[in-house]
Amino acid sequence: MTFIFFFLVAVAAFVAMRNARKKVVLQRNLTYRTAMVVSGVVAAFAAIVALSQCFTVIPAGHVGVVDFFGMVSERPLSAGINPVNPLARVVKYSIQTQEHKETMQVLSREGLTIGLEVSALYRLNPDSAARVYKTVAGGDYETIILIPQFRSICRAVTASFQASALYSTERERLGASIQEELAKTVAPRGVTIENTPIRNVALPTQLTEAIEQKQRADQESQRMEFVLTKEKQEADRKRIEAQGIADFQRIVAAGISEQLLRWKGIEATLKIAESNNSKVVIIGSGKDGLPIILDTK
Repeated sequence: MTFIFFFLVAVAAFVAMRNARKKVVLQRNLTYRTAMVVSGVVAAFAAIVALSQCFTVIPAGHVGVVDFFGMVSERPLSAGINPVNPLARVVKYSIQTQEHKETMQVLSREGLTIGLEVSALYRLNPDSAARVYKTVAGGDYETIILIPQFRSICRAVTASFQASALYSTERERLGASIQEELAKTVAPRGVTIENTPIRNVALPTQLTEAIEQKQRADQESQRMEFVLTKEKQEADRKRIEAQGIADFQRIVAAGISEQLLRWKGIEATLKIAESNNSKVVIIGSGKDGLPIILDTK
């Protein structure tokens, strides 16, 4: 409508300028000369505005959908300056990645209430912009398609997980499951889901305390198992050491005979007799007695 208005203004101003020009030539009146100049300026301005309606600028990260009296072009306009029918309407859609955050109360497999804070990173598929414009009221696909499905899928997926598992190991798997289910639901409608990170999982206080107590008990059990293993290893070491000493004593005892002991005794007696401190020699009276040196002077 803007094009038609300024086009008619330009035509009317151009006609007025020509009429004023004819009167200036015939009558040479200053008033008609002024009217001619003003009409010419108005005609030029209106023509420029009307011509600008033949082009549209699509910002970076957007696409444009052309609607010409209900006939929607399936080929979207890309970012930049695009020539268009001046009578057509251009609707611009962002194809940039956007984030939607949700904080909700969901139920776990055991029926416990869990506080879940999760985000959805999504973007519009450029090739689906025309379809979204034609099939979604007002083109507001986020409010009509994404958010209701996102909430529903978060509750359905979380209900298949145990609350205790979400405390530690299953958060990533929960986020991946939500992303997979949400993508299968909204992808046919032209929405691409990039990720659904879990921002926070708030478990009931009693369950959190029970899990922490169990973890402390597990850690204490592992510590005691380590201590017992260490003590067992020490006992095995002492047993091996004692066995070695016993084997050594048995081998040594087996190698000592009566004759060896008598010979060692004789050697010791001779060394004592040769010593300067030896004074008296007492000869043993028994059958196997050895001499004892008490004084050699």
